[in-house]
Amino acid sequence: MSDTYEVVRRTTIDATPDAVFELMADLTRYDEWSPWADLDPDLTVTHGGTPGTVGSTYAWTGNRKVGAGSMELTEVEAPGRIAVDLRFLKPFKSEAGVEWLVEPAGDGASVAWRMTGTRTRMVKIMGVFGQTMDKMVGSDFEKGLANLKRAVEAG
Repeated sequence: MSDTYEVVRRTTIDATPDAVFELMADLTRYDEWSPWADLDPDLTVTHGGTPGTVGSTYAWTGNRKVGAGSMELTEVEAPGRIAVDLRFLKPFKSEAGVEWLVEPAGDGASVAWRMTGTRTRMVKIMGVFGQTMDKMVGSDFEKGLANLKRAVEAG
């Protein structure tokens, strides 16, 4: 078993890459398309930094379905790439790298959500029981991309 993991999901959105990128890079608007925001009506979110720029942050604390953690934009290359440092605090501590990639696709945009990380001890234990990171978050990424598509296409 590899010591690293990768989860990738893709979609196509009927909007310009600029329009998609603008929404994705602004962490103050993340809950508009996050697949987890609707899992806890009492979710607590804090933001830091200037939206859409390196160093801006999104931190959350919620119920056991959403846990707690933070994201920080580490690279913002309009309109194609956003890199994020993701830190989970609950339900277990873990760190991952996230990339949101936006490319022209015909009259619209192709969007990829990619997460990579090191298999922590907890992730390895879950893997023994068939719970890979792809199985754990892949469907969430699909839901988030569907939410993003709806939000951007609605204008």
